[in-house]
Amino acid sequence: MGLCIVILAAGQGTRMYSDKPKVLHTLAGKSLLEHVYQTAMVLSHRDIYVVYGHGGDQVPNALQDFQVNWVEQEEQLGTGHAVQQVLPDIPDVDNVLILYGDVPLITEESLNTLVDAAATTGFSLLTTHLEDPHGYGRIIRDEDSNIVAIVEEKDATEEQKRIFEINTGFMVVKADLLKRWVNSLGNDNKQNEYYLTDIVAKAVADNVVIAPVLAESNIEVKGINNRSQLAEAERYFQLVQAHHLMHRGVGLNDPARFDLRGELEIGRDNEIDINVVIEGRVKLGNNVTIGANCYLKDTIIADNVNVLPNTMIDNAVIGSGCNIGPFARIRPDTTLDDDVHIGNFVELKKTDIGKGSKVNHLTYLGDSHIGTETNIGAGTITCNYDGAFKHQTIIGDNVFVGSDVQLIAPVKVNNGATIAAGTTVTKDVAEDELAISRTEQKTIPKWQRPKK
Repeated sequence: MGLCIVILAAGQGTRMYSDKPKVLHTLAGKSLLEHVYQTAMVLSHRDIYVVYGHGGDQVPNALQDFQVNWVEQEEQLGTGHAVQQVLPDIPDVDNVLILYGDVPLITEESLNTLVDAAATTGFSLLTTHLEDPHGYGRIIRDEDSNIVAIVEEKDATEEQKRIFEINTGFMVVKADLLKRWVNSLGNDNKQNEYYLTDIVAKAVADNVVIAPVLAESNIEVKGINNRSQLAEAERYFQLVQAHHLMHRGVGLNDPARFDLRGELEIGRDNEIDINVVIEGRVKLGNNVTIGANCYLKDTIIADNVNVLPNTMIDNAVIGSGCNIGPFARIRPDTTLDDDVHIGNFVELKKTDIGKGSKVNHLTYLGDSHIGTETNIGAGTITCNYDGAFKHQTIIGDNVFVGSDVQLIAPVKVNNGATIAAGTTVTKDVAEDELAISRTEQKTIPKWQRPKK
């Protein structure tokens, strides 16, 4: 006996008011469906099937790396009809776990309990209690507390609507039973749909005991149907991650104003201020300080680094002892050696900077190699793009570049050279030379400024 997992992801999500299928909307930087898929992948299973429909091939095209069997539900005729599309491919002896692509916070713990509960009866069902159960199918029990039916909100009586135990939709059913029940479903309801929940009544008729499992929490079984619910799930998810990091020693000034949209590897004694967003894979060494309103993506930061407020670092490697910002932008393929200073309103792209060098003000360096102990003055730019191709600027060790310098790439400034302020460098500069290109200053005495 194995476990096959079916993820239902065919819904339109009309309340999202979007052309994008609901399951492709993102939570913490990943699609809703990806969250469910990643949870499914940690379970011991034979195969995973994803049933998609609304939006055509948008879902499988966006998630091509999934190790799943994609099954299209051409007509959306209900959850029972969706499961029916998959069943011919599943062995009768297997158990089938039903998941939902728009319920991203379901936990591995609840699902493992659900799978274990089905081992004896062949049918387990995940339930929870809500103070406001509006919109959910109600669990109907008999006098012995056995589950005998699920009634959808639209079909429930007023008395049934006062029941607080609801169906989450998650279930594990033995495949041969599921096939028999699903293939006999009808659509005699207000939606004219084939409800998967109707198999509960069929199980009762066949004297199959339904093993109830109570979810670990209410939040993990909440579906995402609109933007408000998506935002609520985002805040919950981020708060859980923030507290997990704090329990591992990270200092967060306000865990409610922190967003991790990927993976964060941490050292010791790190401090993160408010409104910091981390995406992709980020690694922080020891004693790293991240100021307010910073954005880090796919970046490695070594020990004793200070990132000042409003700084963006994307796909870069930062050496130890660096000081960056405020208002700096470090673009992809940039590497800073140890003790580099990058100041306010400096932009770097595809540039590596040697140990102890400084780029402190209002500067752009692109496609550049900067040596050690070099100073780049304010307002300096590398003119690396000729309209068709990118060219490299090479600046050696112990070079002094004055303010307002333009380096027309390709160009090389050798060790020990000095570039005077206001110079446009069009030719290579030899070691220990001074390069200067300025027009002579003229003065006109008693100049009369024009007046209106």
